Amino acid sequence: MTEPKSFDSRDDDECTTNADAEQPTMVTSMKEDHPPSVEPLEENDGGYGWVVVLGSWLCQITSMGIGSSWGVMQDYYQQNDFHQTPNAKVILPFVGTITMVFLNLMGPFAQIITSRFGSRTTLIIGTLCKGLGLIIAGWGKEPWQLIICQGIIFGSGCSFTYVTAMAVAPQWFTRRRSLAIGLIASGSGVGGVIMPLIMQAVNSTLGASWTYRILGFITLGMDAISCILIRERNVTKPRIRKHLSDIIHLNVLKDVNYCIFCIGSVIGLLGYFVPYYFLPSYATFIGLSPAQGSALLAVASAANFFGRISAGFASDRVGKVNVNIVFTILGGLSSLLIWTFAWTYGSLMAYSVVFGLFCGSYFALLSPITASLVGLERYPTALSLLLITNIISVFGPNIATAIDLGVGAAPYFSYKMFSGVCYIVGQTSADSAYHYSEPHQVSEGKLAAFEKCYKSFCYGYGLEQSLLEDGSMDGSDYKARRGLTNLV
Repeated sequence: MTEPKSFDSRDDDECTTNADAEQPTMVTSMKEDHPPSVEPLEENDGGYGWVVVLGSWLCQITSMGIGSSWGVMQDYYQQNDFHQTPNAKVILPFVGTITMVFLNLMGPFAQIITSRFGSRTTLIIGTLCKGLGLIIAGWGKEPWQLIICQGIIFGSGCSFTYVTAMAVAPQWFTRRRSLAIGLIASGSGVGGVIMPLIMQAVNSTLGASWTYRILGFITLGMDAISCILIRERNVTKPRIRKHLSDIIHLNVLKDVNYCIFCIGSVIGLLGYFVPYYFLPSYATFIGLSPAQGSALLAVASAANFFGRISAGFASDRVGKVNVNIVFTILGGLSSLLIWTFAWTYGSLMAYSVVFGLFCGSYFALLSPITASLVGLERYPTALSLLLITNIISVFGPNIATAIDLGVGAAPYFSYKMFSGVCYIVGQTSADSAYHYSEPHQVSEGKLAAFEKCYKSFCYGYGLEQSLLEDGSMDGSDYKARRGLTNLV
């Protein structure tokens, strides 16, 4: 397999373009196109931007940390409040499922609101939805009430704050933009470690109702700080109102290899959420304490954080698809060969480490793989549609529960098999689409291609602002961007 060619770095501010062998070399100075009001690039590399990074990092902790820790609350409800509720084992996973659905689904609407009213308004709306959704959930007495409060209201708020924070922070950086994005993303790992421990501690002393209220006030406080700290760099730039049709284009679905990649990704991710939802309940089932179950989830989240960084690091050296295949196979085998035979706290902890370390490579590499499949021209739409189709995958825990109740096997055996098989079959099928397609090449030095590439990279994080148009980066900044050398 031949990896697509990447951009070469430039040591000056000029970009040389060779149209073909017979055409003379053309030199375009990017600095001449910058508006005169833009300050020198190095003077804008950071500064107040690090304060914006801090605010965005706080948003990540409350959004991804609480969203990925539903398994702790699910285990508590199954053992206490809803232990006599019919079909509670089937209904409760929908709370976490709907949370992840709306976290992914509301991203385009967050972009539309930002384009019309500004990022701070979107942040305030998201903060209120997150905090009030959790506080109101404290009075929930039925599973469907939790679905509305945490699933829909809290999930929508998470989407609003996540997309907005990830759009604003990179405006403040040029050379250190990759570092800034990496620091922001680390908030999800930190939240995944501390939130399960907070939930367990409050559940055991005050109950689930007060757990939700305390989490709600924590979210309101942290996100209120984020609203104060996060602000756009170029607030005088005219706003361009966006519509949904400006974001989604369906012609990319004519690409067969891309469709195979989407289908394989959906199947693989069906198994991703199962351990995160059911590890705490399984720990209780084999006689461990709820605190030990929460610790398993925290360790898996921490390992996931380091695993994604490792996948990105290794992909630069041995290829993104090769890394994704190895990581996903090992993640699937960990469920089949470790979780299946894990009956003690030590063996479950080993499973949490191994699965957490290898299960997240898809999220670290989906952007460069997608760009290689469809090319830069169609990359923004392709990535948006891929993330939307991945919404189907959050129903994996519900499907696994239905199978477990229907087959009559040993308790939790179906969850272990479902997670492992889906992971291996789905992700290897998705990666096969790359091997049977011709990776799209990008001619070196073409400024137009570079602009499309970097805007596409920004779009993958919800960063719809055109960083080139407002002069916040120049042509010598090719390889300083995380994942840019892998996008083409």
